[in-house]
Amino acid sequence: MEIHFTTQIFEEGRMFVAHTPELDVSSCGETKDRAARNLKEAVRLFLEESAKMGTLDQIPSAERSRGLHSSQRCR
Repeated sequence: MEIHFTTQIFEEGRMFVAHTPELDVSSCGETKDRAARNLKEAVRLFLEESAKMGTLDQIPSAERSRGLHSSQRCR
């Protein structure tokens, strides 16, 4: 599955938080790059769990296709 999502990254204390508003999924890391990579993994896990639970169809279809891509914004 491919899904396009916006990545917003902001600094909070000594950590960076990466968030995708389309899915309301967040992750963090000690660097911007690590936070973005952790977010991509969190989105992958979110999609896997959604598929297992049968709720994948609740993800907006305009954002779905086949694979996983991140569109970085607010770096």
